[in-house]
Amino acid sequence: MARGVLFDVDGTLVDSTYLHAVCWWRALRQHDHDVPMARIHRAIGMGSDKILDELLSSDRDRDKDDELRTGHSALYAQYWDSLRPQPGAVDLVRACAGKGLTVGLASSAAPPEFAVLRRVLDVDDVVAGATNSGDAEESKPDPDILQAALDRTGLNAEDVVFVGDAVWDVYAAGKLSIPCVSLTCGGIGAAELRDAGAVAVYADPADLHSDLDRLFAAALRRLSRV
Repeated sequence: MARGVLFDVDGTLVDSTYLHAVCWWRALRQHDHDVPMARIHRAIGMGSDKILDELLSSDRDRDKDDELRTGHSALYAQYWDSLRPQPGAVDLVRACAGKGLTVGLASSAAPPEFAVLRRVLDVDDVVAGATNSGDAEESKPDPDILQAALDRTGLNAEDVVFVGDAVWDVYAAGKLSIPCVSLTCGGIGAAELRDAGAVAVYADPADLHSDLDRLFAAALRRLSRV
């Protein structure tokens, strides 16, 4: 069995993915960048230091990047009061802690946004450590945020499972040889998540909660064979 579990937050535990997509779309349009929302959605999960490189050409005026990021943050802040946990998210986090697992949060969100997400979840009493973009030099798909979460919770990569909703979560976990369990509630399909390397895919936190014991045992068995 795993000793601990790390959770992504945006899209995984909090229903925010499509709000981020809309806000990035609006921020980009304000600077005359016409990027299809489907492309934006697929890039959600990267930090703001990576997403613009994913969506815009390399020869753009990079002096405007900070304005784009600020625009997205200002637009997204208008939705803070509307944010809600994903189905079963709070119960899942508390169930993991109740089984004796050390729980950590590893998010690409900026510190002010992350504080809001933590208030929405209201599970800090069972979270051993939490990290956000301010705790790492590089965001997902680089593994810095996950490594920071391991350091903060006192866990080792070989003892944990990571739960996320984007291929960027899977890639980041893979760089530390951490098995990643994926959820489709962020809008990415099961086949794509499996192709990226997810060890298992569930619909949402409630679905994962229903299979918790089998899932974590299986994930660690798979890791031991790598």
